[in-house]
Amino acid sequence: MHIKYFTDTDTTLVEFSEKPPVETRELNENVYIDLDSEGRVVSLTIEHARQAASMEDFSYQRIPALTPAL
Repeated sequence: MHIKYFTDTDTTLVEFSEKPPVETRELNENVYIDLDSEGRVVSLTIEHARQAASMEDFSYQRIPALTPAL
């Protein structure tokens, strides 16, 4: 996964896959998803990202799976 923020357009692109998109769907006036030929999401675009997604502060946290008690 790659996350790119373009300061000149205040746009964030979240890439989930390297597959080429074949369709773009608008979720609202600032959020778009790109789908591959199998209908899977390959990327997410957020326009006006600083307002919509608070891009000034970004963090990532991996949560380990819970192991069942024996």
